Amino acid sequence: MKYFKIFKKNWPEIVFIILALGFSWWLMRNNFGYDRKVSQILVGSKIWSDFSSHLPLIRSFSWGNNFPPEYPLFPGEPIRYHFLFYAMVGIFERLGIPIDLALNVPSAFAFFFLLIVIYFLAKILFDNRSVAMLSVVFFLFNGSFSFLEFFKHNSVFQIPSVANYPSFGPYDGKTVSAFWNLNIFINQRHLALAFAWILVIVSIFLSQIRKKKQITDRKALILGLSLAGLPLFHSAVFAMGLMVLTMMFFFFQKYRRATFLILLSAFILGFPQLLFIRSGLKSGIVFNPGYLVANNLSLPNIIHYWIFNLGLAFFLIPLGFLLANSLAKKTLLAFFSLFILGNIFKFSPEMAANHKFFNLFLIVGNIFVAFAVYKIWRSHLLGKLAVPFFILFLTFSGIIDFFALKNSFFYKINDKSPEILWIRENTTPNAVFLTQDTLYHPALLAGRKLFLGWPYFSWSFGYDIDKRAKIQEKILTSTNIQETCSLLRQHKIDYLSLSNTREDLTNNLKFWENNFPTVYQNKENGFIIFYLGKCKI
Repeated sequence: MKYFKIFKKNWPEIVFIILALGFSWWLMRNNFGYDRKVSQILVGSKIWSDFSSHLPLIRSFSWGNNFPPEYPLFPGEPIRYHFLFYAMVGIFERLGIPIDLALNVPSAFAFFFLLIVIYFLAKILFDNRSVAMLSVVFFLFNGSFSFLEFFKHNSVFQIPSVANYPSFGPYDGKTVSAFWNLNIFINQRHLALAFAWILVIVSIFLSQIRKKKQITDRKALILGLSLAGLPLFHSAVFAMGLMVLTMMFFFFQKYRRATFLILLSAFILGFPQLLFIRSGLKSGIVFNPGYLVANNLSLPNIIHYWIFNLGLAFFLIPLGFLLANSLAKKTLLAFFSLFILGNIFKFSPEMAANHKFFNLFLIVGNIFVAFAVYKIWRSHLLGKLAVPFFILFLTFSGIIDFFALKNSFFYKINDKSPEILWIRENTTPNAVFLTQDTLYHPALLAGRKLFLGWPYFSWSFGYDIDKRAKIQEKILTSTNIQETCSLLRQHKIDYLSLSNTREDLTNNLKFWENNFPTVYQNKENGFIIFYLGKCKI
C-alpha cells in the first residue's frame, strides 16, 4: 500500500524516467553498433565523420599504448583534446567489454542523466511539474526555424521518410546551424555528461538557496572538487562552469563565501589540467564578434541569425525571464553570460566550435520558454487556444530532425580485416604509421597512430598541420635515402603503408621496395606495409 501511494503521487516522474532511459539507449544504439556474427563495426551515417576521430582515440587506449596520452591522428605532441571519456571507453574494451556496449552504455547513461538533471533543475527554479516536462521536450525537439527550409522542397507527408537534416549550417551554407538538434550528442558522446556535470553542481547550489540554507565550507569544497574533475572530460564546459559560478558570485551576495570556495578549489585543481590540454596551442582567445555571421557583421544580421536559430525561443526566453522569480532570473542571467561570450570571442581555431556555449545556455533558456508557455496557458482562454500552436512551432523542426536521425543508415567496417589483424598482432602498441589514406585507416582501428591523420580534426585542436603535411609529403615523394632516414628517425615513424590511390606514390614504389623490407602485402587491394625502423644506409 505504501509503494502504491508513492507511485500514485509520483507516477508522472516514474513514467518520465522510464521513457528517458529507453529513449537514451535507443538514441545511442541507433547510431553505433557491432555485428558480432561478421565482426563489423556499424557506424551511423550521421556520425561517420566525427567517429573517424573518436574510434582511433578509443582504440589507442584499448588495443594500443597511449600513455602519456597523444592524439592518434597527430602523435609526437601532448594531446590537446579532452580525452578522458574515450579513454574510459577504451579501458572498458580492454577489459573485455564489446566496443558497442563499452561506448553506448556510458553514452546512454550520460544522456539519460542530462534529461533527469534538466527536469529537476526546472523544478528547483519553478516548482512545477508541467514546466519541468516541457523543458525536457523543448530540449529534445529544437525550436529553430529550420522547418522553413524543409517546406521549400517537401510536404508534411514526407516528414516520416526524411533522410537529411533540413538545415546544417554553416556546412551547407544555410542560416540555421547544425548544432541545435540531437546530432551533437550522438557525435560528441562526452558532451551530455559534461553538461549534466555542470548542471548538477548548479542545481545543488540553487536548491540550498531556495531552501534558504547556508552552504557549509565542506559542501562548497566538495562541489569545487567535483567541478575540478571535469577538464579532462570536457575542458570548454569546465571553463563555462567557472564562468557561470563567477556570475553567481556577484548575483547571490549571501552565498559569496561558498561560491568563492567552489571557484577557488575548482580553479586550483582544474586549471593545471586546462593548461595541459591547451599546451602548445598558438591561438588563444580571439576577439571575433558575430559568431557565424562574423564575416558579414551587422546588428540586423545578428538578429536575423538568432531569430532563425532560436525560433520562438528568441521571444519567449525574455518573456519567461520577466515573469520569473528572483532566483530564476539570476540563474538565467548567469547562463546568459555564455551566450554573450560565444558571440564575442573565438576560443579555438574553428569558430563553429563555440556552439557549446549556446547549447548550455539554451538548456536553461528552454526552461524559461517552458515557463512562459505555462503562464500563457494559465492566463486566459485565448492563451489555452494559443499554447498548442506555440508548442508545435517550438518542436516542429526538432520532429523533422528526429526522423532524419531515425532514418540514418549504418556504414560497415570489417573489424577483422587482414590489415587490422596483421597490424595488431605484428606491430608494437605505440607504433606510428605514415600513410596516404587517413580516414578509418586499419592502423588506427588497430590502436596505432598515424603521423598525420585526417587534417581537419588536428587543425581544429590547434596542431600545426601545415608543417607536418610538408614533412609527410617530403617523405612520401623522396628518392634520397639519407634524407628519408633522417626524417623518419627525427619523427619516430615506424611503418609506411601504401595503396593504389595516388599515382605519384605508386610510381615511387621501387624506391621503398629497394630500401625497406616489405612486411605485409595484400595483392587483392594493393595494400602494402614497409618497415621503416632500419634504414639501408
